[in-house]
Amino acid sequence: MELAAITHRPESEDAFLYTPDHLRLRLHTKRDDIAKVTVLYADPYWSEPTADGAYRFAYQEQALTILGEGQVHTHWGAEVTVPYRRIQYLFSVTDHNGDTYLYGDRGLRPDTEEERQSLGNYFKLPYFHEIDRVKTPDWVKDTVWYQIFPERFANGDTSNDPVGTLPWNPSDHPSRDAYYGGDLQGVLDHMDDLVELGVNGIYFNPLFKAQSNHKYDTLDYFEIDPDFGDKALFAQVIEEVHKRGIKVMLDAVFNHLGNNSLQWQDVIKHGQDSRFADWFHIQEFPVTPYRNPINGEGDPQFDTFAFGEGMPKLNTANPEVKAFLLEIATYWIKQFDIDAWRLDVANEIDHRFWKEFADACLAIKPDFYILGEIWHSSQTWLNGDEFSGVMNYAYTQLIEDYFLKHALSTRDFTGLLTDQLMKYRDQTNQVMLNMLDSHDTPRLLTLAHDNKALMFQTIAFTFLQPGSPCIYYGTEMGMDGENDPDDRKPMDWSQKGAAAWQQTQKLVQFRTDHAHTLSRGEIQFETVDGLLKVTRTGEETIVGYFNPTAEMISLDLPAFDQSQNYVSHILQPNGYVLVVA
Repeated sequence: MELAAITHRPESEDAFLYTPDHLRLRLHTKRDDIAKVTVLYADPYWSEPTADGAYRFAYQEQALTILGEGQVHTHWGAEVTVPYRRIQYLFSVTDHNGDTYLYGDRGLRPDTEEERQSLGNYFKLPYFHEIDRVKTPDWVKDTVWYQIFPERFANGDTSNDPVGTLPWNPSDHPSRDAYYGGDLQGVLDHMDDLVELGVNGIYFNPLFKAQSNHKYDTLDYFEIDPDFGDKALFAQVIEEVHKRGIKVMLDAVFNHLGNNSLQWQDVIKHGQDSRFADWFHIQEFPVTPYRNPINGEGDPQFDTFAFGEGMPKLNTANPEVKAFLLEIATYWIKQFDIDAWRLDVANEIDHRFWKEFADACLAIKPDFYILGEIWHSSQTWLNGDEFSGVMNYAYTQLIEDYFLKHALSTRDFTGLLTDQLMKYRDQTNQVMLNMLDSHDTPRLLTLAHDNKALMFQTIAFTFLQPGSPCIYYGTEMGMDGENDPDDRKPMDWSQKGAAAWQQTQKLVQFRTDHAHTLSRGEIQFETVDGLLKVTRTGEETIVGYFNPTAEMISLDLPAFDQSQNYVSHILQPNGYVLVVA
């Protein structure tokens, strides 16, 4: 038994309330090392008399099941309930030779009844406080998102086109500063197309007044950019979207402002005497001309996003800045009834601010969705008092590495996916945003080397995963594109209804029809005769078979719900079959 590999953290993703009365426990051991794990548990004050007149802790026992095999760990789990909303627990771990140890709060002990009665070694959850339970919005678990980059979705009103707007040409390779005239009227004009596709959530890239086509360099958070329309038009979009049962998520940059903003221009003009000088992280005045260390110009005078002179970083610990940003956050919820915030560069802002941000948003709308843009492990943001979930790049990039790059073995791939799921509570995994591409990455079809069958195999696998899937505008039209700015081509509306659109619609419908199981159910990965098999168990059982190889593989199924490259009981390369039992 590899004792050093046994791990568990109390009051974390290893021990969490899933419902007010159900505690989920996880224990991690070396892969293939352990034969059995049992949890001993009861109310901390629950004792019974012994024959000699003393008292003993009257624990219950429950076996843990294997949740999944990680890259190097086996992950075990159990769900327990107790009558009085408090618990202490201890694990009994047995290897394949029959050797058994107790694992508790104060380490490993021999598994004897004397040690089982040593109460100091028990992990404890002193009380099941409902206010501390991590809660995530249920509606997100049933949502298929659609990301709109507003400047490139549709030009519905040419009267607000910026000077120099180019003709709408989906074959263009846009420059970084190009304008094509996309706007909110274009979104309104194509609302029924989104309904027909089947999506029920829209994620807008920034709509606020800014100085660029991407709008991540905000000038005024309280105004819709005139390139897109105005607040009256935005209110109309919200009304029409909600009428159709679609939720809306806005994108906001609270990490930095645009350098043409009123606040930063005042700093440039007045230096350290500016009333906004403390709104930013400034080390030296004057702030211009900016010194870029990448160009060998010395240390910069102020902090920015990356080393972008046009995006000075806000000091979110400053009470004035905090009040300003919280007013923005609540304004769009109160006045326009938005359903979610997507928060750009969320990992570079202090935790104290995000806690106050979450309190402010949830006080208005308790089922509000707060999504952080974080590309790495995010446990510290996902304890129930900051974000609901994050953009699940750590998970979806593994999918791309396996299907599109062939960079992982099936064993490592499924192990790493399982390890990622173990980083977060189940209710958190259920609302992570699963994106395969976006405005920040090459388009999925390009990553798939323009192989549409491979692209849809990857989408189908992703749609079977826990979390809320997201389609980047144009994927359904078979659009390709290299990295920014080539991934931001004008939408190709001529492809609506074509084969790629139809297949996307079918997968969206499948995800929507089976959302409860696919979001909330258990998941298992297996390899069967060279095929990757995914099983989801919940209100029903859903099985997906995927052929990631270059071989023809026999698969005899009496019935199935959806397939690609499955002919005469042969699953061909890039093929998949989805079965609902």
